[in-house]
Amino acid sequence: MIVGILGGGQLGRMLALAGYPLGLRFRVLDPNPESPAGHMAELHIGAYDDPIALASFADGLDAATYEFENVPDVAARTLGDRVPVFPPAGALQIAQDRLAEKALFRSLGIPLAPYAAVGSPADLPAAVERVGAPAILKTCRLGYDGKGQATINTPADAAAAWDALGGVPCVLEARILLRRELSIIAVRGQDGSTAFYPLTQNTHRDGILRVSIAPAPDVDGPLQLAAEQYIGRILHTLAYVGVLSLELFVDDRDGRLLANEIAPRVHNSGHWTIEGAGTSQFENHLRAVVGLPLGSTAPRGHSAMVNVIGAFPPAADLLAIPGAHLHDYGKSPRPGRKLGHVTVTTETTAERDDLLARVQAIVDATGD
Repeated sequence: MIVGILGGGQLGRMLALAGYPLGLRFRVLDPNPESPAGHMAELHIGAYDDPIALASFADGLDAATYEFENVPDVAARTLGDRVPVFPPAGALQIAQDRLAEKALFRSLGIPLAPYAAVGSPADLPAAVERVGAPAILKTCRLGYDGKGQATINTPADAAAAWDALGGVPCVLEARILLRRELSIIAVRGQDGSTAFYPLTQNTHRDGILRVSIAPAPDVDGPLQLAAEQYIGRILHTLAYVGVLSLELFVDDRDGRLLANEIAPRVHNSGHWTIEGAGTSQFENHLRAVVGLPLGSTAPRGHSAMVNVIGAFPPAADLLAIPGAHLHDYGKSPRPGRKLGHVTVTTETTAERDDLLARVQAIVDATGD
């Protein structure tokens, strides 16, 4: 069976690595001839919205998926005329527009921070009055890893923030005092079966995920259940197939979970599952896409993941740490670029925290 992947980044690469033991083969479409997934799969070079490139790419595929949410939804729909594509293009369309995403959350009774649509500079005063300050102005489309955002500390900052983002449609979100950032990853099969990974605690710097810890420390049953209920509603409503991630904030005022955004794909905060869960998010995504039964999402112990950003430390230094697992994406270094990650999985939280600190020290001494 041949699975097509729209996008040739590290997520596509890890999907292929997870799929080969299942007997799957892979083809990737990406405009970049140096795409990391091209090291692992047949690489077709072309634009995602090029009908000729899509037709050639689709020829002989049994199923298709995508590895990042900014693939033009027209590409998924066009490809879907020739081959089954999962997750559905409707999920891709919603994830690409923050206002559509927030409307979905509201319709499903999923709590989120106060927000207001900003379609023009004339909308800014009313939006700031409604949401308050400080707040964050975000572009409705194409924001990723902290891009497409500007902080409004006082109403006087609003015009400059609008100009800094290029005068495109935006959403203004209240800046909530956060206790911590969490994410939950779930998978839904073609038969409607669902499985949930434990909540993961995430630490960001400069808008980029740096560290994930799973299961998230000090999470009680009701918090995990609430997260599962929220993401479960989304999965059901979208008739979703594959892995979905939901990023969440914990409001410091009352400990409530607030939805931030979804990603209709495998997710950086789930990389720990490769070593730390019964079935990795990558394998489970592929199982869903090709119609196989889902695997166990139970954690194998206590895991932590550290992203390598900007520059790679010596592999020997990282692998000298007992139990460290290194994933090098084969990308050329540059500031702010995700080049790989390191995971540790242990039996106790104390051992995990010790190994995490050792990994972080090496990574922080080399990268951004």
